[in-house]
Amino acid sequence: MSHVVTIDTQLRDRTAIDAACRRLNLPATKHERVTLYSGEVTGLAVRLPEWQYPVVIDTASGEIRYDNFGGRWGEQKHLDALLQMYAVEKAKIESRRRGHACTEQRLADGSIKLTINVGGAS
Repeated sequence: MSHVVTIDTQLRDRTAIDAACRRLNLPATKHERVTLYSGEVTGLAVRLPEWQYPVVIDTASGEIRYDNFGGRWGEQKHLDALLQMYAVEKAKIESRRRGHACTEQRLADGSIKLTINVGGAS
């Protein structure tokens, strides 16, 4: 039986964040105080390609703080890619933790299909 799942992503798992960054070939994350245009924030800093300011993640709340000035200081597609990879990595971590097999397939439209096999059935 197949099920479609929609995930509302909150970035809380450092292991999944780091895995997503590795997959996207981003620099290693670092917990730090960062100056954005609108002020200072503290959290896990992720430096996206061609973004003027890093994205800062509060893993306790799952919130993401960033300033890309409506796309002028960083393209939204890079943040979208980070969110997508985080969701994929977190789903894989959780499925494996529960003893399920997980396979991944990138689709032509850029989306990713995860298949999680529960139990022994294929």
